[in-house]
Amino acid sequence: MPKKPQDGTQDERTGRLKQIRMVASLVHQANPKAMPIVFASALGTLVVFVVLGLVLGQELFLIPLGVLVALLVGMIVFSQMAQRTQYAMLEGRPGAAASLVENMRGRWVVTPAVQANRNMDVVHRVVGVPGVILLSEGPRSRVGKLIGAEKKRISRAASEVPIYDIQVGSEEGQIPISKLQRHLTKLPRNLKKEQVSELIDRLNALPQAMQMPKGPIPKGVRMPKGPKPRTR
Repeated sequence: MPKKPQDGTQDERTGRLKQIRMVASLVHQANPKAMPIVFASALGTLVVFVVLGLVLGQELFLIPLGVLVALLVGMIVFSQMAQRTQYAMLEGRPGAAASLVENMRGRWVVTPAVQANRNMDVVHRVVGVPGVILLSEGPRSRVGKLIGAEKKRISRAASEVPIYDIQVGSEEGQIPISKLQRHLTKLPRNLKKEQVSELIDRLNALPQAMQMPKGPIPKGVRMPKGPKPRTR
């Protein structure tokens, strides 16, 4: 007998449920009060619709509607809690800013760690419709030199394209990683898609600087020291 085709939809649903359970577990570990808040918000919404349905005599309409709205409210609150957990996990980890921008919607071309030092302070280069964006991670007292070095390196290739430097961190004047995506989306749209592609080609033609692996790097890791110059 011919075999029945595998149901890809069922596998996809199973995969989504596993992902949701995994995220819920991470959220609960980071904040034990988070999931009760999610359930309470959904249940509270449902109770409001049930009460309105009984008072107005429209329970056959409002109660099913309340179930749908309660699920939607629960999903929204859960999404917000999951996002906060993600930011908390990324906070203070080298490479976190680059990893976050790489997952943003739209065309954001990220080159991680175009400048770095032994203290794991890094500068990432991002190219998008605003122009060139240099994202630094590290204390303000140390990242200034790295940003200046990268600006000097790309100044000719960038030509008249705007160059923004954004320091990511918790110090005064820095952008917290939880607000980074919103800050980037508020930048002006200075370039068209064709100009973005041309700019990327020009920057890629520059000699490559030392780069670090993509994604956040565990805390406590230090940059390897370079070879010492030989003395004659």
